Amino acid sequence: MRYLMVAAVVTVCVATANAEHVDVAPPPRPVVLATIESSLPTAGGQIRQFAFDADSATHFASERNPMKDDSVTIRFDEPVEFTAARWITGRSEATDLPAKSWVTEVSHDGKTFEPFVSAKPGDALKKPSIRAVRLRVTQDMKQPLVVREIALDTTPRVVPFRYPVEIALDVTDAPEMKEWGDNVVRICERQYPKICDELMSEGYRPMTQIRMTLKKDYGGVAAAGGGRITGSVKYFKARPDDIGAMVHETVHCVQNYRGRNLPSWLVEGIADYIRFWRYEPGKAGRLQPERARYDASYRTTAAFLAYVSDKYDPALVTKLNTMLRQGKYDPGIWKTLTGKSVEELNQEWRQSLVR
Repeated sequence: MRYLMVAAVVTVCVATANAEHVDVAPPPRPVVLATIESSLPTAGGQIRQFAFDADSATHFASERNPMKDDSVTIRFDEPVEFTAARWITGRSEATDLPAKSWVTEVSHDGKTFEPFVSAKPGDALKKPSIRAVRLRVTQDMKQPLVVREIALDTTPRVVPFRYPVEIALDVTDAPEMKEWGDNVVRICERQYPKICDELMSEGYRPMTQIRMTLKKDYGGVAAAGGGRITGSVKYFKARPDDIGAMVHETVHCVQNYRGRNLPSWLVEGIADYIRFWRYEPGKAGRLQPERARYDASYRTTAAFLAYVSDKYDPALVTKLNTMLRQGKYDPGIWKTLTGKSVEELNQEWRQSLVR
């Protein structure tokens, strides 16, 4: 199969002023996060985020041939000064697509787009005002589109995707849930690198594709396994604000434990720890000391993990996750990591809950 190949560089020359040298460490450069979308469906595992992951060995490929007005769009969390873009496309360096076949466009509001016009050399940049940039096809094509990498020159710098992922939404059972589901997908994709950072272990490669399906006949809240998340239409229609439940299931996709006989209370506790102490801190609620126990699972175990992490080892959850992923969890690890048994930690934690 042949693929559409595009290569273009759009640049703006910017005047810079001399700065007096100061022998101090420069402050951290501000950065901006982004999302990427396309009107073109993804072919196989060649997901959208591969087009902006700083790795030319990966690429986004469209499932079908692009038609006029199909596009690939990067949206910025905050306005940026946009000075240059380079679309590195095709499976290898080859012929350029004729200029009339595509155009680079920018948007000030994230909704309406206009062709990007380079400023003249020496022109001062306007204040940060660009919210999105896209490649828009201007005529029907006879082969799929491949984008190996998008190189952006912006201020602040836009950060490439460190753990590329694409969550495909299936709302066949409830088309009316599409807007809600699209929002959940955006949130879970945004949380994905944070989850991966917390649960990374040596040699582990997170999955890059997850399928999220909303089912009318599913009796629970949500569940995950094998890169698939299933959610209850009835539950989320009644509780549309409970997006954290889907973040919890996304954590399970990152955990991806393969060992047998792992303590389920700890598996679920870690997922709720990420949810309630990273995604939506402060929403776990209060616990009754007389009923609290470390192995009660979900948010109760999450609260226990938070206590032990804060007092003994900030990397506790990461270390526990590594042992679970390797199938080597042993209750004795608590003594190794903290100097106390899990039962001793449990009593100490419960006492801390007494008001």
